[in-house]
Amino acid sequence: MRRRTDHIVGETTEIIEPNGSDQSKVESWRLHVLMEAGYPLSLAERLAGSEADLHRAGELVGQGCAPETAVAILI
Repeated sequence: MRRRTDHIVGETTEIIEPNGSDQSKVESWRLHVLMEAGYPLSLAERLAGSEADLHRAGELVGQGCAPETAVAILI
């Protein structure tokens, strides 16, 4: 007779910080996406440097939310 034993194995998440160059490219791309969605430069820069959800940012403005209000919601 065999006995079965279950073991729970913990998960490990590795967070890789992009180097300065990669981070700059990501923020530049995010800035472009936000400006295309209708955010003025100053607000797009604030959002691009944050962890705000770009899809939600675009949805808010696309549904008629003022960019200033959208930034207040997202950050």
